[in-house]
Amino acid sequence: MSGPKTDVSDWWQTAIIDMAPGQIRVRGTPIEDLIGAVSFPQMIWLMTRGTLPSAAEAALMEAALVAAVDHGPQAPSIAAARMAVTCGLPLNGAMASAVNMLDDVHGGAGEQAVELYGWIDAAVQAGTPVAEAAAAGIDRWQAERTRFVPGFGHRFHKPEDPRAPRLLALVDAAAAEGTVPGRFATVARAMQEVLNTRKGKPVPMNIDGATAVIYAELGFPAPLARGLFCLSRSVGILSHAWEQMQQGGRNKGPTPPGYRWTYTGPNGIDG
Repeated sequence: MSGPKTDVSDWWQTAIIDMAPGQIRVRGTPIEDLIGAVSFPQMIWLMTRGTLPSAAEAALMEAALVAAVDHGPQAPSIAAARMAVTCGLPLNGAMASAVNMLDDVHGGAGEQAVELYGWIDAAVQAGTPVAEAAAAGIDRWQAERTRFVPGFGHRFHKPEDPRAPRLLALVDAAAAEGTVPGRFATVARAMQEVLNTRKGKPVPMNIDGATAVIYAELGFPAPLARGLFCLSRSVGILSHAWEQMQQGGRNKGPTPPGYRWTYTGPNGIDG
């Protein structure tokens, strides 16, 4: 026989928000004390981690969020949002359709890069030289996960993703001021050297690799890096969905009607 039922108020438990008639407290602070006093990046930090970041930490986080907002209609998630609008979905439906595409292959590399950086950093903290730890970390990732090294390589931006150097420069400045340790930027650069040497040509750090450096430097767990990417890219998704609404169009597919797919099936039924 089961034990006694607990009160319905125990059904959900949260340390994030306390609410009663006429009162809203977020992480213990009245919402009216936060409105106009903290930035949106600071609010994201407070909600997800329970503390308020410094202004310098919030500025670095904001830079990562700004950098990843959009990558054009050829990005599957953005294309999905635009197609959804032409199929009659409202903004929220278009955004949901797009965000649901941000998984391991398209949108998950930032989380994966934070995890990989963590492996390498742990080895460095244990005394392994960073170049050796980077090479071993890449080998382990490719043996245990996939041959694709998260955070590096880009189909369009060669030899350099223009977003990465700017973000790393901001990390360097933050490290010089003591805002972040700078260890993960060192790890990422060591990985870059290993990959360049192995490929015999530049393997650009991409937006996932660069924002992962920032999120790792700021102490965000790897899964939150994906969530933060979703927040960032949602701005681009919203913008493209809204623009498509203004442009109109009906039932637009992934390619213009004059183009056809490649058919590989049989030409008729035998027998």
